[in-house]
Amino acid sequence: MTRATPAPAGTTPTPTGGPAAPTKPAADGRTLRRSLGRRVLARPEIGALLAAVAVYLVFFTVAPPFREAGSLATVLYQASVMGIMALPVALLMIGGEFDLSAGVAVTTSALTASMLSFQLSVNVWTGVLLALVFSLAVGAFNGWLLIRTGLPSFLITLGTFLILQGANLAVTKIFTGNVATDSISDMDGFAQAERIFAGEIGIGGVQVKITVLWWLLFAGLATWLLLRTRFGNWIFAVGGNKDSARAVGVPVNLTKIALFMGVGAGAWFVGMHLLFSFNTVQSGEGVGNEFLYIIAAVIGGCLLTGGYGSAVGPVIGALIFGMVSQGIVYANWNPDWFKAFLGVMLLLAALVNLWVRRTATRR
Repeated sequence: MTRATPAPAGTTPTPTGGPAAPTKPAADGRTLRRSLGRRVLARPEIGALLAAVAVYLVFFTVAPPFREAGSLATVLYQASVMGIMALPVALLMIGGEFDLSAGVAVTTSALTASMLSFQLSVNVWTGVLLALVFSLAVGAFNGWLLIRTGLPSFLITLGTFLILQGANLAVTKIFTGNVATDSISDMDGFAQAERIFAGEIGIGGVQVKITVLWWLLFAGLATWLLLRTRFGNWIFAVGGNKDSARAVGVPVNLTKIALFMGVGAGAWFVGMHLLFSFNTVQSGEGVGNEFLYIIAAVIGGCLLTGGYGSAVGPVIGALIFGMVSQGIVYANWNPDWFKAFLGVMLLLAALVNLWVRRTATRR
């Protein structure tokens, strides 16, 4: 009389006691591949993309001048000036922080380059480089103070905002006697710097501002940084949970300081565009623009709580801003409604982003 051999683990005995048939492993929800639709919805910028298409179709329909190539170039220019700053602001938000001084920091950078060049009677590139150093120093100061005090970045950068706003006006009056800087258009190096920061190129018979190309280049670099580098992983980690990030070896302090310095670098570049576009700088400009940068980032899918977002999103958010600001003009609508429209877009973006995230994560 023979004894039945026990079935190996992971198999089911056959009714006849013959060789065991392997059982199918139980499905684990963590290993299931999401559908293409949910993977698309999981992208932070998908809500902004749908909104951009809708805005474009509206103005394409109601404003005939909006359809012209020259009008598109103007829209892209408006979007690029905001979008260049919206990129580092978005990265900082993904890292879990804010910078309310970003708007006036642009003016501070332009004023620094202009007044140093004029007062020292040096090549304008000297002022440009010194302005870059100063802008990076302001960003580093914001990050350092955040780390040393533990205060919310909202309060720290609000203080920096007030300091820069007052200094812009007071220092400009001391050196020039009025609220604007002296013209530097006849100084050495101006023509070369103008071509780099405020020049135009012809594309298909249409003159396009060079800031559009810089904007797209910076967007590509920011996307590569977020998705293909270790520093990009650090940004998401510190924005999601800085304590957990620090526990696994992420240099939280270094990451946050670098992100604030990135905002400083963006403010410097846009400030140089401002300076070399108009030759002089009004010391009171820039107030309130920080909210436009944050709006572009939020419309693009960045969360106010940090840890979520992309570099493509703020590009689309800035494009929506450009289409709305110019589309209202081309459609002969009352421009007083512009800020109201931005407010509606912000609320809709927040609701759409919430719905998209819930839909994408639902099993």
